Amino acid sequence: MPELPEVETVRRGLAPVMEGRRILRVEQRRADLRFPLPERFAERLAGQRIDRLARQAKFLSVFLSGGEVLVMHLGMTGRFTVSGQLTGDFHHETGSLAAHDHVVFHLEGGETVTYNDPRRFGFMELWPAEAFAAYPRLIAMGPEPLSNRFSPAYLDEALRGKAAPIKAALLDQKVIAGLGNIYVCEALFRAGISPKRLSRTIPGQRAARLAPAINAVIAEAIEAGGSSISDFAAADGALGYFQHRFDVYDREGEACKRCGGTVQRIVQSGRSTFYCGGCQR
Repeated sequence: MPELPEVETVRRGLAPVMEGRRILRVEQRRADLRFPLPERFAERLAGQRIDRLARQAKFLSVFLSGGEVLVMHLGMTGRFTVSGQLTGDFHHETGSLAAHDHVVFHLEGGETVTYNDPRRFGFMELWPAEAFAAYPRLIAMGPEPLSNRFSPAYLDEALRGKAAPIKAALLDQKVIAGLGNIYVCEALFRAGISPKRLSRTIPGQRAARLAPAINAVIAEAIEAGGSSISDFAAADGALGYFQHRFDVYDREGEACKRCGGTVQRIVQSGRSTFYCGGCQR
């Protein structure tokens, strides 16, 4: 699933094309994605000017001149194409057959933005801008990495007394917003913390290592344009290449770059976890 750095890269790619432009018309090629599309979806978007394109955690938020916000989530396989330019091809290839082009935005100036989603786990919703602070899918989320609210002290409080393995706790969006499997594995490696360690043992010295490790991984991934975005150039021309920096993710059986041991893979909560048993305790 695209994580915070990938979604931020998509936002940066879409913003120069979409912000300040009017949506001339929308092709809605099916009635639903993960959920049914909003009532009169295409009609409500036609003629609206896009005032701002923002991101909260893994959500894209399009603020419209008519007073609504178009909230979009990429799910597992969602991606956008701008007039033939791919803007979201992530670590696991999914294909981009035109049969999976579900929503097409036609913008003034002639550009088109096409949403493609083979598995249809993504979704789009419309929400009143004046009530966006209470949007239910975001209101309960924890702080984002790199934000003022996120710190070792925050982790001390959030993890105190929790019995879940730290890997599971970090994937909980109510604990940290926008963090996903790839960057949790990488941050835990950098902090030298086993993914199997119980969360309640993290407050203190381990939290003091973990918080900056999370921030560093996310900042580097954003700078790199995310992981395995092979065909998309961001507004500054940078290509996604953070996958070349993976220390443990998707490296099962390979040598640890730090100690020379073997990177292992286990399954936690249905997700693959990659780690080095020698470096992570």
